Amino acid sequence: MESRMSNVPAVAAGGFKAMLNLEGFLAKSPVPDSTLELVRIRVSQINGCGFCVDMHARDAKKAGETDERLWTVAAWRESPYFTDEERAALALAEAATRIADNPAGVPDDVWDDAADAYDEESLAALVMAIAAINAWNRINVTTRQIAGTPIT
Repeated sequence: MESRMSNVPAVAAGGFKAMLNLEGFLAKSPVPDSTLELVRIRVSQINGCGFCVDMHARDAKKAGETDERLWTVAAWRESPYFTDEERAALALAEAATRIADNPAGVPDDVWDDAADAYDEESLAALVMAIAAINAWNRINVTTRQIAGTPIT
């Protein structure tokens, strides 16, 4: 597989900068970094973005995430390694990513569980994180960015 574009950040510099600014906001949000990384990995798995799955699994591992959690995030419902808060975030991430699969959008029970687990500021940041990783996935899948290679 070959990348369709070798230098997306240079060609779309303003857009790339805006996306990085959003990531800066998320880094300062009250949502735990481990939760953000798990959400990024799960959404990227759903969207088939090997570049993002690889990058965020590596980032999570460097930040101290356990192998068991990384290995089982795709099957988080059947795995004992996740907290109730993380499960609520992962369920919200899946529902928002698969929004086209549900004519009503994100189901009320999924939203309610997330709203019970996170205060309004954290929940808003989580929604932004889900939107951001979906955008990154679409950029990287469309341009066929290769897992393990830097975007130059």
